[in-house]
Amino acid sequence: MATNLDRRGVLKWGATVGGGLALGGRSVLGAESPKTASLPQSQLKPLDPVRIGFVGIGGRGSHLLRVLLGLEGVEIRAVCDLIEGRVAKAQRWVVEAGQPQPSGYFPGETDFEKLCEQEDLDLIVTATPWRWHVPVCVAAMRTGKHAATEVPAAVTVDECWQLVETAEKFSRHCVMLENCCYGRTEMMVLNMVRQGLLGELVHAEAGYMHELRNDRELIGAGNSIRWRLEQMARRNGNLYPTHGLGPIAQCMNIGRGDRFDFLVSMSSKSKGLNLHYSKRFGADHPLATKKYALGDVNFSLIQTVNGCTISLGHDTQLPRPYSRINLVQGTKGIFQGYPDRIHLEGDDGKHQWESLDHYWAQYEHPLWRELSKQAEGKGHGGMDYMELYRLIQALRRGTPPDMDVYDAAFWSVVSELSERSVANRSRPVDFPDFTRGKWKTTPPLEIVTA
Repeated sequence: MATNLDRRGVLKWGATVGGGLALGGRSVLGAESPKTASLPQSQLKPLDPVRIGFVGIGGRGSHLLRVLLGLEGVEIRAVCDLIEGRVAKAQRWVVEAGQPQPSGYFPGETDFEKLCEQEDLDLIVTATPWRWHVPVCVAAMRTGKHAATEVPAAVTVDECWQLVETAEKFSRHCVMLENCCYGRTEMMVLNMVRQGLLGELVHAEAGYMHELRNDRELIGAGNSIRWRLEQMARRNGNLYPTHGLGPIAQCMNIGRGDRFDFLVSMSSKSKGLNLHYSKRFGADHPLATKKYALGDVNFSLIQTVNGCTISLGHDTQLPRPYSRINLVQGTKGIFQGYPDRIHLEGDDGKHQWESLDHYWAQYEHPLWRELSKQAEGKGHGGMDYMELYRLIQALRRGTPPDMDVYDAAFWSVVSELSERSVANRSRPVDFPDFTRGKWKTTPPLEIVTA
């Protein structure tokens, strides 16, 4: 059996192929790589109700749990967190929703393994810090459960392969809960693309761009810091790629007719966090004097196998308004978000942006047309409701979820690949083909109804 050490040998930073840094695709679960690129139809059995175990009941997890409790066909059977009070709170919410009190697991860091082993469940949902996403998902799939994780699904190449190969070996779904794919505008743009309004896509731009410095504080004894700030202190790249990348990857049929080929990445110097914490806490404060590896602004350029290009930004350490950019450009026109606007060929040579007002009636995605009232007020403009509704609907019907483990891997792996490029003077880095060629025949994501 190949080991993680074997993979690291293949993935050495200095290995070069065709001028780029090569990333191999050898299996860590066996000498023979699995051949499946999607869950076999025989495994798509309807699950109704969907029996769920929930791991990680902090701010994000609490919200997702409450949304799940409002969906038909959901039973929360077990909850897990490091803090007993959070487990008790979640148990109370479940009882208040009219369900039996779920089992509670705490306070051990790996108590989710006991949950997976001991509970008769269909799905494990995790909203933990990043380093636990893969261990929770792997524990779920190895014990026969489907897995759903908050973003990013993984932070290293090895972790991405671990998710893919575990999902294939145990024939389980592994879904990344990328809520931005369910934004009302993003889904409308996907519908526009599918109907050919923008022509053949050639370029897209996306990002995670907004100030987050006030969200990072010291906690606990010994000047320990929040886990997100710890990532900024030691990593330099495009660390949170999936919010902006997911929707445009769906428009471009990544993993479903095209795939990411290689990227180059560059980061600016890091100044924003030190200046912010110096003003906030004083020049001698540990946060003000700490060295942060993450450049204030990172941009990564991606080319696909079919010749499309993508610009992907990360910018959270300087003052700026929120944006995911959300630009898709084709042979017949261009759409760009923040603010939303569109330009199509045939505007009599004016070359001007126009508002989306005249397009909603024809191009709004059917899901939003049918479910907008149910989604109202349920997180991030309703996108949180939509993502969980679609996942539960797929499991109850025995149909494939909108996003699969290959989406999770392709979108998440950008973080480590960008780090490698930044560390090597922006040299090109190849993407692994997590589907092992199946992207060529996998059909595009459909426009579905409720």
